[in-house]
Amino acid sequence: MSELTNKEIGRKGCCDIIEIKALNKWYGDFHALKEINLKVQEGEIIVICGPSGSGKSTLIRCVNFLEKFQEGSITVDGTELTDDVKKIRQVRSEVSMVFQHFNLFPHLSIINNLTLAPIWVHNETKKEAREKALKLLDRVGIKDQAEKYPNQLSGGQQQRVAIARALCTSPKIMLFDEPTSALDPEMIAEVLDVMIELAKEGITMVCVTHEMGFAREVSDRVAFFHEGKIEEIDSVGDEYAYVSISVCNNVTIKTWNNEFSDMFDKSLIHIDSELYERIIDLEKGNYVITSGSFTKSDTDYFQ
Repeated sequence: MSELTNKEIGRKGCCDIIEIKALNKWYGDFHALKEINLKVQEGEIIVICGPSGSGKSTLIRCVNFLEKFQEGSITVDGTELTDDVKKIRQVRSEVSMVFQHFNLFPHLSIINNLTLAPIWVHNETKKEAREKALKLLDRVGIKDQAEKYPNQLSGGQQQRVAIARALCTSPKIMLFDEPTSALDPEMIAEVLDVMIELAKEGITMVCVTHEMGFAREVSDRVAFFHEGKIEEIDSVGDEYAYVSISVCNNVTIKTWNNEFSDMFDKSLIHIDSELYERIIDLEKGNYVITSGSFTKSDTDYFQ
């Protein structure tokens, strides 16, 4: 088992609301998740980042059993996920998910998208469900769109509807699967603003995203996925701006308070071969090599 997958540091409290142990998942012969170990404390905000296909979305889909896993265990608020339908329903009653492509029902109005689950799953009256839905639409800034249909809204508005819908069941945990990746750049900010407000309210959040500014502002920890494993997981504090990343050839790069920004505007950077071969496809950001003997003052090694 990788040592790095056991770096579990919590800052919110002592109660683990999600506990993942030795999780493995395959799609046929493809090993999608490899020995994942992760604890999420109640009220904690964790951002998961990494290259496409590294297992990020698969992991959070396993948390509410949208994907089955073959080995290991996931426990959510004291309930271990199994094939038991009652346990799956119990977990899903406490976990809401916001998807990349909104997944709104196109034939239902916005208000009916929000009231469907509370009425049919949580047995709320139509009046109760509607009142709550309107409050949540107001909270995300689109109460005036309640009677429209999804195709009449912009992408950013639809994603805010999806967030409001996820909140309708009063979840303890929110899962976000790249909620801004399908949006135009000008629409990203309005969705992130809603997520930042949620983060301030103490809801446990696990977010798959490439929005590093969001990670830096609100997350307690950032986990970097690579080839189905958690390569690094670090708390967000004063020393590092937002993330530690392990890439190829055992090279570790970390942010260092926004220094060296000009050096890392390239997707391919060569390091002195005496230390490392090369680093490929860096996440956009400001990074400093911290592996081996390389320190933030050793700028001569950059070519």
